[in-house]
Amino acid sequence: MTRAEENYIKTIFHLGGNSTKLISTNAIADEMDTKPSSVTDMAKKLAEKELVHYKKYQGVNLTDLGIKTALSIIRKHRLWEVFLVKKLDFTWDEVHEVAEQLEHIKSEKLIDKIDELLEFPKYDPHGDPIPTKSGEFQERNKQPLSELPIGATGICVGVKDTSSVFLRFLDKNDIALGDTLEILEKEDFDDSLIIKIDDRELHISNQIATNLYVKKE
Repeated sequence: MTRAEENYIKTIFHLGGNSTKLISTNAIADEMDTKPSSVTDMAKKLAEKELVHYKKYQGVNLTDLGIKTALSIIRKHRLWEVFLVKKLDFTWDEVHEVAEQLEHIKSEKLIDKIDELLEFPKYDPHGDPIPTKSGEFQERNKQPLSELPIGATGICVGVKDTSSVFLRFLDKNDIALGDTLEILEKEDFDDSLIIKIDDRELHISNQIATNLYVKKE
């Protein structure tokens, strides 16, 4: 597979998972910042390789082979992120773009060795599950911080937005995975929140709260 084909497979999985629901070419084009006509051309190529089911004017979904391929790519990406953070001292806002390049390395032996070296991590630095070699992964029971009621507490277990800008914001405000967050107040006007982290209070927007995943205590 080419790098472009792998990127399409991964994008389709992120949009639809292993669902039989068809993903529109427009949705894929928006996600990949390309033209719907380019998506259609690629969908036909992937269908020839039996990686997707393609229905004209309706969209695509992944075949069993496509799902297996997507999970393999995602496994590589997330293991590289863990490796970069734990072994090379990258920060969590630096690893995504580097892992985007490293995920296309073909050597399964190398990835297996990295997995073993890292002692088979279950989650990447952003809290996302890492598929095993057989394609299994452990999803966390999580919800956006914005959905918690006043007085509730939750442990931060992941982020929806993995952009460098957002992750640097979290670092600047000392918000990290594993922190316990308590909802003190909610503003009716804009749904912004006042939260408590350890012994300090912080005012955050609804957008920030929506992009923080927590596991309710």
